[in-house]
Amino acid sequence: MQEELYEKLLNIKTTGEELWSDKINHYHPYQATLYEALEELFEEYSLAANDNVVDFGCGKGRLNFYINYHFNSTVTGIEMDDKYYKECLLNKERYLKIHKKSINKINFECCLAQDYQIKPLENKFYFFNPFSIQIFRKVIDNIIISAYEYNKTVDLILYYPSDDYIYYLENETSFILHKEIPISNLCGEDSQEMFLIYKFEY
Repeated sequence: MQEELYEKLLNIKTTGEELWSDKINHYHPYQATLYEALEELFEEYSLAANDNVVDFGCGKGRLNFYINYHFNSTVTGIEMDDKYYKECLLNKERYLKIHKKSINKINFECCLAQDYQIKPLENKFYFFNPFSIQIFRKVIDNIIISAYEYNKTVDLILYYPSDDYIYYLENETSFILHKEIPISNLCGEDSQEMFLIYKFEY
């Protein structure tokens, strides 16, 4: 019911999981973060209107609309699949029908995550285990380069983090674990049902 209520409130369609071709290497199937999980995340972690959030592997854009609605932050969704990218654009049209003030604060790009050029003001980066560790490394390299180039502090928000992601960040980068947020109704059944916030301070 909560999923349906949020979809109606935001005027978007992002529910469901999708089948995935085994021929697509390094990228994982689409599955939106549960609204229930997002509520728990943002009870413990806040954003501001001047934050710029990038969602790698954004699927149909759920996180982007949720964040913009609650925090008025600028959000950019990165999606490699043209089908999902087009669904993001349709959801953007629907969302803007009732949230017109956000027209310049919601963006989507159809490209490979490792090819996305990090913009100067982008400072928060979200990952729901969207791709292999090989691609994750390349994306994190791009984020770190941007942090040094523009003298900025950046946060990584990881949902359902893989052991490979955690090991890499904690042993091969300067990111520091800032906060661990378990999903109270789900973590009893699955220890990976949590958010990890990593911070890089220039």
